[in-house]
Amino acid sequence: MSGETIGLLSVAALLLLIYFGLHIGVSLLMTSLCAVAALRGPDVALRMTGAVANDSLREYLFAVVPLFILMGLLVTVSGVGRDTFDLFERLLRRVRGGLGVATVFANAVFASITGISIASASVFSKVAVPEMIRHGYTQRFSVGVVAGSSVLGMLIPPSLLMIVYGVLAEESVGRMFIAGILPGILVASCFIVLIVGMTYLRPHLVLEHPDRPMAVGPDDGGTLGEVLRKGMPIVSLIVLVLGGLYAGFFNPTEAGAVGALGALVIALLRRTLTPGRFWQILVETGHVAVSVLFLVLAASMFSRMLAMSGLPSAMSGVFLDGALGPYVFLFGYLALILMLGCLIDSVSIMLIVLPIALPVARAAGFDIVWFGVLTVVAVEIGLLTPPFGISVYTVKSALNDHTLSIRTIFAGATPFVLAMLFALGILVAFPGISTYLTAP
Repeated sequence: MSGETIGLLSVAALLLLIYFGLHIGVSLLMTSLCAVAALRGPDVALRMTGAVANDSLREYLFAVVPLFILMGLLVTVSGVGRDTFDLFERLLRRVRGGLGVATVFANAVFASITGISIASASVFSKVAVPEMIRHGYTQRFSVGVVAGSSVLGMLIPPSLLMIVYGVLAEESVGRMFIAGILPGILVASCFIVLIVGMTYLRPHLVLEHPDRPMAVGPDDGGTLGEVLRKGMPIVSLIVLVLGGLYAGFFNPTEAGAVGALGALVIALLRRTLTPGRFWQILVETGHVAVSVLFLVLAASMFSRMLAMSGLPSAMSGVFLDGALGPYVFLFGYLALILMLGCLIDSVSIMLIVLPIALPVARAAGFDIVWFGVLTVVAVEIGLLTPPFGISVYTVKSALNDHTLSIRTIFAGATPFVLAMLFALGILVAFPGISTYLTAP
């Protein structure tokens, strides 16, 4: 049996194991071990497993994973998300559709210091949805805005998916962070245009009573100066982390450490962090970091197995030496990610497809940073598509409203899926949007 055949069978076996519910990391290790044993023998497979475990996680770079996770959790517990929403609500409360736009702005800003979409969806489900419904927005639109804009957490830096991609592609995580800024602004802008357009062109989808003046409510959020002061902590963190990265003062790991320290100071000053809660955050940080790093280890083994089998080289020949061409590969790759997004989570998609796709992308001459941005945007669309749609289920769980159906949230998020597909098309057509800030 040829190496390419063994590689194809291992990919098929991996997908089958995931379908039957086996953990993605265990599935990756099992299929890799069996495939290497078939290629080179069981002794080589065992030695290779030990070498991968020793080599893949000892780099200084991997300290960035727990540090950014810790920063995101500390920011969440400090109440910064609510303050950010209060700020934009006050600035946009008299604009038609303003609360929807405020939710997008607040999610974008919150994303720039958390990097985890689920955190954004959980926070703003409790903060923004009740306010929007109280001011006359439909339930479907309210939950759709929160679910849709939560995906910005994985695109605007710091982003957990950008870290995973940078590790798998052996690309600078700092460059990936910077590359996500303009695409993140583009996606957020598409969301804002969508909300404003729906408010004027399809008001019955946005407002319960589109023929009535919108409820504004009393100014119960304090003076404008007080609201602006609420925004200072998050602005300070953004300047500290992203400003330090962009100016070259910090590498990603140092930026994560400084950001985590800043988030800890904010939480302590606000007296929202008890010793018990701090211990829970540390434990949760450990759980999330270990799960991510275990997946990275398993993906490293899978990537080495595929390289040994020769499957990526064979696929490069099929797409690049034949009549298909590199852009047929690109569109097929993005379509595959969109389909997988309906079934499995974001990190798992990247761990499965990138070891195969990255060698083909390099052989095609694609900019790897641009390719990474396209990958993250396509993967993020899967957070909103049925039946998996983890952001949708997060909104449902956070609201704990028995009258709210999963179908309603998916329906509300559908326009935002279309907006993201439009943004993805723009990013494909204009690679400079992704690479402009990373150019030397």
